[in-house]
Amino acid sequence: MSTPKTISAVIQEWSEVFMHRSGKEFRHFMERSNLSFSQVNVLMKLFHGVKCGVSRIGEEMGVSNAAASQAVDRLVQMGMIERTEDPSDRRSKRLTLTQDGKALIESGINDRSQWIKDLAVTLTKDQQQTIIEALTILTETARKDEN
Repeated sequence: MSTPKTISAVIQEWSEVFMHRSGKEFRHFMERSNLSFSQVNVLMKLFHGVKCGVSRIGEEMGVSNAAASQAVDRLVQMGMIERTEDPSDRRSKRLTLTQDGKALIESGINDRSQWIKDLAVTLTKDQQQTIIEALTILTETARKDEN
């Protein structure tokens, strides 16, 4: 007789599968878009509304301002972001996502989550409902712990 799995073991197992698959899709996206991890990181920050300049990007990525500036320069050349003067401090530059940059990130997000959609349709309606209920409880509980 086999030992029943614990909830923590099941969550850990799902997390590993999810992270492996998500990472694989993310790597494919980077290869298709010809972007580095740092460049995608910059685009994602801007996509999610983080207001920042080159120095803040460098700080958050743990790289020098020169390295952050290099990543930003390439994205500007590719037409993914715009660099403009900060109206409150003309010495600072403000970075914004262009429509092409936004479209690229949206495409990457959609591609990255497609495997989940494909997986979901292989489940019965009852299985889907069970998972919806369980993950809703898990998500709500985890969010309470964030505060």
